[in-house]
Amino acid sequence: MHYTIRQMAERFRVTEHTLRFYTDRGLLPCERDGGNRRVFNEESVNWMQGIQCLKGCGASIEDIREYCRLCLLEGSEENLRARYAIILKQREEAYRRLKEAQATVNYMDEKAAHYEAILAGLAPDNTNPKNWTAENRPKHG
Repeated sequence: MHYTIRQMAERFRVTEHTLRFYTDRGLLPCERDGGNRRVFNEESVNWMQGIQCLKGCGASIEDIREYCRLCLLEGSEENLRARYAIILKQREEAYRRLKEAQATVNYMDEKAAHYEAILAGLAPDNTNPKNWTAENRPKHG
């Protein structure tokens, strides 16, 4: 199956400009049709999934470029170890981001529960500093 740049952009929720950037830098393979327009295939889809995953971990374009370069080289233990090192580094970053996201979710859960208690009449509204008293001042914002 083949995809136009618009179809790829919609599928991966990126701009066409982003896809052009990736193809121009050799990160994302594509073919050209008779009108010299970019055409993507299943191999392109697989590469884009990998790029998005690495990008989602916070990988720089340079790190992604290096990973792609290594993937295209002839297989060797050294090459495999280099790719593995990149994956380990990005996995560590993904776990760091996950921990931060979980802390944010926990905070928002606490805030939502606090507002629910106020709306149910179970707690005073101490969310507006103008209404604060010594008794109802919140412990944290």
